Amino acid sequence: MSVTLILVGVGIPTSGLLRRGRFDPVAKQWVIPPVRDRGRSPNPDASTQHERRFEMVDLQPFSYDTPGQINAWVDHLAALEKSLRLLHDTEGMLTSGSMPEYLFQRTNGVVGLLEKLVQRGCRVAIEGGSEQLTKELLSRCAVLPTDLPDLDADSGEQPLIPPVESRPRKKPKNRNTAFDDSGPAVESAG
Repeated sequence: MSVTLILVGVGIPTSGLLRRGRFDPVAKQWVIPPVRDRGRSPNPDASTQHERRFEMVDLQPFSYDTPGQINAWVDHLAALEKSLRLLHDTEGMLTSGSMPEYLFQRTNGVVGLLEKLVQRGCRVAIEGGSEQLTKELLSRCAVLPTDLPDLDADSGEQPLIPPVESRPRKKPKNRNTAFDDSGPAVESAG
């Protein structure tokens, strides 16, 4: 009987999940032996029969270099857009104008970062009453490493989070004082 399982996870090949391990009572932790393959397996990294039965598919973040990659990103944004529950019509909110490029720059194409940014943006839009996601609104929303507590930054699980580009504030113009009235002249007592 054939069964197809689709499992998603981070660092599966190095986690030991697919390899046989042993519990070390002294260290009180599981020990996963290094991969030792004698060249008999079609998978050079496989060490056990269990590991050879899985085909690992490495999913990378979206890219934004070719028209096909851009279309894939925009298609993903369109699917996300359909799931938004804001009062105003959400069609085109994430996919029109320069919004796809803006969202890619903010997330480097990492789906988890995109979802956190959109979640935070929706919360701000609802609380503020605008019920719309705009670049101006999203620029006030930061995605921080603390938003991804389940991912270990030291192991490389946590993606690089691009900083929010803050627009430089315009320096206020000096006030024209040519017509200021300095009040009545002060008479000197003397």
